Amino acid sequence: MARIDIRDVTKFYGKTQVVHGVDFTINDGEFVVILGPSGCGKSTLLRMIAGLEEISGGTIAIAGDVVNDREPRERGCAMVFQNYALYPHMSVAENIAYGLKVAGVPKAERLVRVQAVAKTVGLDEFLERKPGQLSGGQRQRVAMARAMIKEPKVFLFDEPLSNLDAKLRVQMRIEIRKLHQRLKATSVFVTHDQVEAMTLADRLVVMNKGVIEQIGAPKDVYDRPASVFVAAFIGAPGLNLLPATISSDGHSLALADGQLLGIETARYPALKPGPVTLGLRAEALNIRPDRQAARQGSLKAVFDFAEELGVGQHIHADIAGSPVVIHVDGRHPYSSGDRLSIGVSPRDLQLFDSMTGLRIAEVDAPVPSMTHEHLFALDALA
Repeated sequence: MARIDIRDVTKFYGKTQVVHGVDFTINDGEFVVILGPSGCGKSTLLRMIAGLEEISGGTIAIAGDVVNDREPRERGCAMVFQNYALYPHMSVAENIAYGLKVAGVPKAERLVRVQAVAKTVGLDEFLERKPGQLSGGQRQRVAMARAMIKEPKVFLFDEPLSNLDAKLRVQMRIEIRKLHQRLKATSVFVTHDQVEAMTLADRLVVMNKGVIEQIGAPKDVYDRPASVFVAAFIGAPGLNLLPATISSDGHSLALADGQLLGIETARYPALKPGPVTLGLRAEALNIRPDRQAARQGSLKAVFDFAEELGVGQHIHADIAGSPVVIHVDGRHPYSSGDRLSIGVSPRDLQLFDSMTGLRIAEVDAPVPSMTHEHLFALDALA
């Protein structure tokens, strides 16, 4: 067993607190990604698990044993850093095998294991070279191979792909996932890249300013972000966020310019009239080519520019004075300043408290038959 229990962990540098009472469990064999912007405390938390940073408060237990006072080598973890930390005077093979050599593994066995792991990360042709003769991406692969060869119970990854080119990052993500499936080792991966996080994680831990904002499966975090911070951070692009106001009867919301959208009232039992933040996913919006807005509701928008994706485009536009992004398949025929009609389904609205930034509580209510008085048709071409 290699479960990691993190209980009310804090970290101070002098009087400055950088980690605030972090509390969660990483299950045995689970791949958890700690995600957040620079300075949010994610790498500090990882280093406390590894034993490279002292814990100011709380406890960390690995496989049931509290390791607060244990040396890094006593914790059963292998760590891959953002920087390579290789021995410049050793060959690639010697760097990879160094941990095994220290542990007293026979030379013949070391050679076999080095060959196997080097092939996995595409280094089998570079085993005799020194780190100074390798590219940055190759050196990072050496560092990963050095951790992989130990086959530890716990893997700790501190932004290991950030120095790699785009193609190699995709390849290494696949290799890391395959490694995890093969070894079943408990893995903690720190990154600021939400694409890496979404593709690798069994569960995400989203951090902001030393506090956990949300924990959950990638799809759950994407579909139902717990706060406006998570909403804006998760997704490519993040959630479109617009200021709005709930009507006195709770059946609609008004944007800053007076445009109205209907609300499924049964979905928000605690919803009160007043200001909110409206969230709309780019892929939940659609550009209507005609004036059929009357039955399903739409929003007026002004086209700004398009971002080419190859398989589609991101349309950048303005709705009620706020910038929004709309995902479309194919190509658009619009020019800067063109007026658009954007289709919006009541089921795709996400609401957040405008003061706290937290998601407004909702229930999975059936979609009602929307009557005319609960739908507000707005035609951008009018």
